[in-house]
Amino acid sequence: MPSPTFSPSPKPIPFELRPSSIQGTGAFATRRIRKGERIIEYVGERITQAEADRRYDDEAMERHHTFLFNLDSKTVLDAGTLHNEARYINHSCEPNCEALIDKKRIYIFALRALEVGEELVYDYAYERTEDMGPESVALYMCRCGSPKCRGTILAPEKVKKAPAPRKRSTKSKTRSASKPAKGSKSTPKVTKRKKTASGRKRLAG
Repeated sequence: MPSPTFSPSPKPIPFELRPSSIQGTGAFATRRIRKGERIIEYVGERITQAEADRRYDDEAMERHHTFLFNLDSKTVLDAGTLHNEARYINHSCEPNCEALIDKKRIYIFALRALEVGEELVYDYAYERTEDMGPESVALYMCRCGSPKCRGTILAPEKVKKAPAPRKRSTKSKTRSASKPAKGSKSTPKVTKRKKTASGRKRLAG
């Protein structure tokens, strides 16, 4: 595996790195960070899903410790080889930040206003697979210390919804809000939301 390469952020960052009670080194605000502020880009080497599988064997680890982030279905960012300060932002089940994908890049944004000295954290939400048993889940233990801690950095389990009762099909006389009225020049305004980034777990082979 290539040796890690540090690539510092081109602009001054609003946090410093120091020991964290959550895990190793953490990121702590050095000034007030406003809600919704884009804090830093998550930098990593762009590799394929297959290459990520080759580099890391989750089952061989005593505890999960990789820096992989899904960018899309084909691409993974590996901050274990190329990284900046964003790599040190820890996980929490009660996050004050979030990771969002914008134009094929991942950025960390503030979910709320952060005060000086507060540790920056976001929910890693690592992928779950259907065949994961208790031993596999144990590799992804969480130590965030939050009252809302779910005990793992894996994404929350999806709750299966009961099927909704079928309704009789009826013709509606109400015009759809998603389409402009006939003859109108106006079009509905669409707000594009950035996609939430997620940590990548190696798929079981």
